[in-house]
Amino acid sequence: MPLAFAKLEAAGNGYIAVDGRDLDRNWAGLAQHLCATHVGVGSHGLVVALSSERAGVRMRIFNSDGSEAEMSGNGLRLLAKFVLDRDIARADPEDGLLVETQAGLRTVWPEWDAGRMSGGRIAMGVPNVEPGLRSIVASGRSLDLTIVEVGNPHAVLLLDTPVGDYPLGEVGPAVQAHPGFPNGVNFEIVNVLGRDRLRARIFERGEGETPSSGTGSTACAVAARTHDRVGDAVSIEVPGGELRVAWPGAGQAYLEGPTREAFTGVWSGPE
Repeated sequence: MPLAFAKLEAAGNGYIAVDGRDLDRNWAGLAQHLCATHVGVGSHGLVVALSSERAGVRMRIFNSDGSEAEMSGNGLRLLAKFVLDRDIARADPEDGLLVETQAGLRTVWPEWDAGRMSGGRIAMGVPNVEPGLRSIVASGRSLDLTIVEVGNPHAVLLLDTPVGDYPLGEVGPAVQAHPGFPNGVNFEIVNVLGRDRLRARIFERGEGETPSSGTGSTACAVAARTHDRVGDAVSIEVPGGELRVAWPGAGQAYLEGPTREAFTGVWSGPE
């Protein structure tokens, strides 16, 4: 059955968005076909807009390998753009758009440009930080990790050497396969550039190294703030662009970043 879709982008993260209300599809299988670079549309993942009894819309999000993620900051912002630009849901000027996710309810406050959403701010929930550092050995390296839960799990490594020189493609899979993370983990490496600036690279579950990640950037900011390396608000440079995170050391974390629609189409390929 043909399925209309939109391809959207946020700080280098590409997602395909579809209106899944009243549809019964194999979303995991569809994600694998749609996200394939050479035979599909090509994307980091698939976000599906569904009806919700608790919020304006419900989001399900699938990685390109078909695995389902609990949460994605960039994916959530792009889903909000998809539904708001098409009047599938509406945002209250003060209260924003409430979205039901696998990680709980999240609020998006859109920024507008000529009647279209151009960016937004997300309430990411209250981060859960594991006390102290977790020391593991992966790919023959001793790593002292800060473990942060932001609706999904993250292991953050603060580095004094440039993140650009780090063999993330070698160490990332070893961290994710470590027995200490039976459900896998997102792995971030971070340079502190100042009290208000970080630089990061991200190795994502179900995806590998990715140009950007909203939850990953939030985890980086939370980890650096936990160790008093940054202040309450930071900008995070990632290969795909820049995101902003505010977290005062307790309570809710907030993520800000851009949204852009690249193109639309109709998928007539396999499910």
